[in-house]
Amino acid sequence: MEEAVFVEGSMDLAQRCADKAAGMTIPELLHRNAVSYPDLPALSTFGGETSLTWREMRDGVAVLARGLAELGVGWGDRVIMMMPGRVEHWLVDLAAVHLGAIPCTAYATLSPTQLRYLAEHSGAKLLVLNGEAEWQKWQSALEGLPHPPHIVIVDEEAEIPGTTSLGAVMARGGIAHANDPSAFETQWRQVRADHPVTLLYTSGTTGDPKGVLLSHHNVIYQCVVLEATVNMPAHPRTLAYLPLAHIAERVLGIYNLIYRTGHATILADPAQLVAALRAVKPNSFFGVPRVWEKMAAGVQAQLGNVEPAVREAFATASALARDSYLARSEGKTLTEEQAAALATLDAAVLRPMRAMLGLDEMVWAGSGAAPIPVEVLLFLAGMGVDVLEVWGMTETTGTATINTPSAFRPGSVGRINAGMALRLLDDGEIQVRGPLVCMGYLRADGGIEPIVDAEGWLSTGDVGALDDEGYLTITDRKKELIINSSGKNISPAQIENLLRAYPLIGQAVAIGDRRPYLTALIVLDEEVAPLWAASQGLAERSLPGLAAHPALHAAITSAVAEVNEKLSRPEQIKRFRIMPAAWTPETGELTPTLKLRRRAISQQHETLIDEMYAD
Repeated sequence: MEEAVFVEGSMDLAQRCADKAAGMTIPELLHRNAVSYPDLPALSTFGGETSLTWREMRDGVAVLARGLAELGVGWGDRVIMMMPGRVEHWLVDLAAVHLGAIPCTAYATLSPTQLRYLAEHSGAKLLVLNGEAEWQKWQSALEGLPHPPHIVIVDEEAEIPGTTSLGAVMARGGIAHANDPSAFETQWRQVRADHPVTLLYTSGTTGDPKGVLLSHHNVIYQCVVLEATVNMPAHPRTLAYLPLAHIAERVLGIYNLIYRTGHATILADPAQLVAALRAVKPNSFFGVPRVWEKMAAGVQAQLGNVEPAVREAFATASALARDSYLARSEGKTLTEEQAAALATLDAAVLRPMRAMLGLDEMVWAGSGAAPIPVEVLLFLAGMGVDVLEVWGMTETTGTATINTPSAFRPGSVGRINAGMALRLLDDGEIQVRGPLVCMGYLRADGGIEPIVDAEGWLSTGDVGALDDEGYLTITDRKKELIINSSGKNISPAQIENLLRAYPLIGQAVAIGDRRPYLTALIVLDEEVAPLWAASQGLAERSLPGLAAHPALHAAITSAVAEVNEKLSRPEQIKRFRIMPAAWTPETGELTPTLKLRRRAISQQHETLIDEMYAD
């Protein structure tokens, strides 16, 4: 297959980043923080009493590392964790790293069958569970396993036979550390930059999950590049709310936190996200598109219930803020008069709205994992919130390309990171090469399966296009292209992206592979739909009731018609069905990272889909 396009990041910046990251490890950085910034806050829990300084955090890691060693955990052993956001998750993870072991967080939404696969494939020596609920999920998964892992329970109130409490592990570790504090120092100093720092399993949308091994150099290089491309205040505040099984939270909530000596507030309950944002006022915030879409939809719903004068003031300020955003995306600026007007309106109208959301001290806002509708980006930009898309995958340690505050293009996922190279093959598939590409996939025998070709190129499976300035646009997944019965190749992601730009629509999937025309399954936004119903004076507020309501059906019909006007004839949605309930990882239609499971959707809703093609 021939190359179509080839681009590389800045070579000068790449060399500076490579020099800075060379040989560095996570234990070394944590040691630096405890020595140089011992009393600065490191970890807190939202709504809780727990708060650790950098000295306290490292002391806890040292004691726990000795406790895990007493259980037999050592070099190269895999440690699986399943617990919500809590300080112990960070401590267990880092304690394993300091022993040269390899921590792995499992999504709480996985089924027993999937959990068994993880246990068997990883050969985990230790399983750390939050409490009774997690044990119930794992119990059947571990039955008959030839070499079951030792099980540690975090919740002190849980009494589960055959397990060890984390408190007991800490107690044993405390005694061992007091008797020989040099053992911990000796152990972590053996860790090298090319050693695995974590094992992350992919979502498995098209088959069995892959166990991605990332090295210390992978994750630290990512942090160094982010520091070089996005200016942040010293010791930045962040909110850790995504699962640590997600590459974004791993990088931002653990490794970048340690690298930047920041302060992370852990949010265990994502339902309290807005309250936590208001309390923490993070300097950076990453959200998957669904988070930003819900935020935008919530603001739009509130604007529908305010006085006309307030709406008018917002519309004026928002229009000017969007103009500024679009001008900056093209390397231009507003006139002095426009800039002065925007500053006045921002202070009076937009900044209070950002403060209401806890985004008024944010320097960098990121989005990734899936496309975000440009309409949502523009609405948020109209609030003074520049959400910058990134692109990458677990195999590229998160971001391979990035939009930055000083260089961005709406609708693109930015330019290739410094030190990385990108090429498009003649079918549009994206390949990348460089220091962010992972070590490989874990094999069931404990070895590492390479995932790059002889020249170091990783085939991502994503299809994209590059503009003249090197900005990348993702058009689809190579394996998810729809080929209709006429042989036309169609990108479902583009169509779904347009549909999700409407606040009423929470999820949408386009269907039509080997079919004569396209159809869609549409899921209502469970928060916006009831608010919309209230604004329309409807008595019905439940999702099942609204899905069948003529007024809502008419609103969705209008939205689909508007989307169809932006599409070619083969891409247009001819029929659709509104689903009576939300889709979640538990219902099977979404992965833990909220991506569509297209195969599962086709199987679970086969009858409904066939009805749309019945005549």
